[in-house]
Amino acid sequence: MLLERYLPRIEFDSYEDFKQNYQVNVPDNFNFAYDIVDEWAKLDNTKKALVWCDDHGSEREFTFEELRRLSNQAAHFFMDHGIGKGDVVMLILRRRFEYWICALALCKIGATLIPATLQLTPKDIIYRCNAAEVKMVVCVDDAQVLDHVEQSLPKTKTLQAKAVVAGSREGWLDFTTEIAKYPDELKRPALVNKNDDIMLIYFTSGTTGMPKMVAHDFTHPLGHIVTAKYWQRVQDGKLHMSVSDSGWAKFGWGKIYGQWICGAVIFAYDMDRFHAKNLLSMVQKYHVTTFCAPPTMFRFMLQEDLTQYDLSSIKHCCIAGEPLNPEVFKQFKEITGLKLTEGFGQSESSVLVANFEWFDPKPGSMGKPSPLYDIDIVDSNGNSCPDGEEGEIVVRNVAKCRPTGLFMGYYKDEEVTAEVMQGGNYNTHDVAWRDSDGYYWFVGRSDDVIKCSGYRIGPFEVESALIEHPAVLECAVTAVPDLVRGQVVKATIVLTKHYSPSDALKKELQNHVKRVTAPYKYPRVIEFVEELPKTIGGKIKRALIRNEDKEKDQ
Repeated sequence: MLLERYLPRIEFDSYEDFKQNYQVNVPDNFNFAYDIVDEWAKLDNTKKALVWCDDHGSEREFTFEELRRLSNQAAHFFMDHGIGKGDVVMLILRRRFEYWICALALCKIGATLIPATLQLTPKDIIYRCNAAEVKMVVCVDDAQVLDHVEQSLPKTKTLQAKAVVAGSREGWLDFTTEIAKYPDELKRPALVNKNDDIMLIYFTSGTTGMPKMVAHDFTHPLGHIVTAKYWQRVQDGKLHMSVSDSGWAKFGWGKIYGQWICGAVIFAYDMDRFHAKNLLSMVQKYHVTTFCAPPTMFRFMLQEDLTQYDLSSIKHCCIAGEPLNPEVFKQFKEITGLKLTEGFGQSESSVLVANFEWFDPKPGSMGKPSPLYDIDIVDSNGNSCPDGEEGEIVVRNVAKCRPTGLFMGYYKDEEVTAEVMQGGNYNTHDVAWRDSDGYYWFVGRSDDVIKCSGYRIGPFEVESALIEHPAVLECAVTAVPDLVRGQVVKATIVLTKHYSPSDALKKELQNHVKRVTAPYKYPRVIEFVEELPKTIGGKIKRALIRNEDKEKDQ
């Protein structure tokens, strides 16, 4: 078991024991591809690593040995096209199995990986390529994506090569054809990387300006052992599914690093578009053991007749990406018997706070801090908040000893890095509070908190209240400007099948929120929509709603 090489202790008697005694042995010059994937292949050349399928009947299974050989071929390919240690490559690959091959190959040559989403416009691509000095891009065969890259080329300064997977296009390297030309053995260089070299750069969502570049070093995968083993509770040899596109940090959380260190099999369903019925069918067909998805997807699954699906293979479910509404927790448990365990973290970290196995989850709570991080809630002056008082979540003492899994800083942006690292602590700028039992409760991003007539209103509390009403399938609560109150609460709502928009329904929903929460928190503005804007991973784009409202107001 590879886990034993990195954890002095694996089993713990209680959360207190876990928090106090969990440690990670970080070897010098750790390299995930060589030290985990290739090691699994050496220990058992038949051990399964990845099961992949799509909406068109395609299916592939890969052992660690097959991935070792394929990633070796891909490493030769990258090197032959000018990619070496420290060079930056951007992957726009959705959930294609080639993502794993490329990620491992780049790791093996000490290059830096940038995952990217299909949703990027030419402007986005130009910005990322120039900001990070991207040397090569590898894309899935999607006409729009390829067009966007080609439109970007004249304004990119460092891009030298481009490759396409699962198809071909004039002027592009055919990844599948090309890597087949290279040998499947690769000798590990004497020093392919140091621990503090940059392995991975995530671009943040850029809700308050241009996206920031989150830089992670080569030890980052070891930080995700907690994510996989103790929160997602993956099992050696069993299938784990996290519903995420490869362009988002959640992919790194749930579909590669911690899971493979623990010996789990990653299940990847490359869906064209999310449909609850299709997802449930895949979970049933492939006998998924552990499962992780955003709350939005659970809400849509609950609209289906879950009794028609055999979900008995699932032993544990967790959610991430946005807060969990207690109503979703309650309904899912009533139908399946499974408790949804929330976890919280960022592109900048591994799991920071989570519901671990040693205590019962409180519906709506993020849980308790990971043992990797010294978590606190502070006020605007940096002082610790008492229980029950809202403040910003910080990771303390990172200047003295940066926790394994926490980012190095924002790439090429010392000013922004210094702002979030003031006083030797890392400020997440997420607002939460802690109850007397030590559970943490999410309120919102500091930018999301609504300031109405001197009151601070967390959007999540209002959303949770609305979700309890049978008319509401999903919603997003944001602030809109108001001349008198500064800001007022707005709810953008998708209705369930049996309800239609009306002024009477608006009034009913407003009164419902007044009853469930405090009267001042009710949404003064309600807009009914067919669907909410979301990332491919299912996360609601509240910033987009806010920006559209600002434009309307101008």
